[in-house]
Amino acid sequence: MSSPRHPRDPRHPRLPLSRRGFLTATAGTVAALGLATAPARAATARRGPFGRHGSPAARLTPQTLYVDPLGRGDFTGVRDAVAATTGSGWTLVLAPGTYRETVALDVTRTEATWIGASEDPRDVVIVYDNAAGTAKPGGGTYGTTGSATTTVQADGFTARWITFANDWLRADHPDITGTQAVAIKVQGDRSAFHHCRFLGHQDTLYADSLALGTFARQYYAHCYVEGDVDFVFGRATAVHEHCHFRTLNRTDLAAAPYGFVFAPSTAGANPLGFLVVRSRISSEAPDAFYKLARPWVPSSDTTARPMLTVRDTRLDAGIDAVAPYTDMSASFPWQNQRFAEYRNTGPGARITVSANRPQLTAEQARSATRGAYLGDWEPWKGEC
Repeated sequence: MSSPRHPRDPRHPRLPLSRRGFLTATAGTVAALGLATAPARAATARRGPFGRHGSPAARLTPQTLYVDPLGRGDFTGVRDAVAATTGSGWTLVLAPGTYRETVALDVTRTEATWIGASEDPRDVVIVYDNAAGTAKPGGGTYGTTGSATTTVQADGFTARWITFANDWLRADHPDITGTQAVAIKVQGDRSAFHHCRFLGHQDTLYADSLALGTFARQYYAHCYVEGDVDFVFGRATAVHEHCHFRTLNRTDLAAAPYGFVFAPSTAGANPLGFLVVRSRISSEAPDAFYKLARPWVPSSDTTARPMLTVRDTRLDAGIDAVAPYTDMSASFPWQNQRFAEYRNTGPGARITVSANRPQLTAEQARSATRGAYLGDWEPWKGEC
């Protein structure tokens, strides 16, 4: 995705970040999400850097590799560990630490699993600080896709208890106008994330597919995502269940909107886009300063019909209840897209102007389920 989809206008100048210490969620947030367990952390400390997940001396399987920045594993970095895997079915166990690097899992490395050994996503952080407008060593800039800290193209990827982050700071780079900074871009089919965190500001979680005609199914369970501008976006068929989305405060703008939670770009031929169920959207910002979504119809696919369904979810007061949707382009009004809600609660879900809050019927809601979206793939089975 290129920079022009977020043009520099009075609402989107060079945006400073709301806070610097965003790699650590509050204890209350983590506890509420079930992301941290004190017994698991204590057990990891007793058992060594890889907890209950084995060690180089006692591998869980021959295709398990151990990563530890302190040198107690097979590799000290995730990228080097990925490079050592070929083919399908490899598992990486990541010891607690901050892995400051970019990582890419290409299409040949299928059915991979990455595990945060402590079983607390705050302990294992993969982070880098490229933005779309960051200059590349060989010339040019990275662009939105190239800014991603982690890129997953392979099918069958699973991650547990890991933080994926992009800590590029707009306030530190006032000369850069391409401020998209992706924490992770996911393109593979059957990509599952359990108890993970996704931290950034603009374009945090890019849920996409490898090609326009390829439909990629993705599942996010018990995850935490934060950002400000379009921080969950892309054309994947993505189910977010029991997740917490948090909108960040802004100090550079005097008026709403501060940003947008979702920006789906679902292909017109794809009957299923983003589904958010039994989740929560909270905010650090003033009441009603965020929109729930806006449709992204990219120049590369002007036939896209963005789709988002939010159901059985609490929308806190940060969401504009009167007008929760807006346009990214006047040429593609949100009313012509596939946006709907069902049985949401909270002050941000209050229906004050019915035309602005399209609702599913009970019959339609029966087809808006994780099973209907993901088909024969059931990634919630055996979830830790």
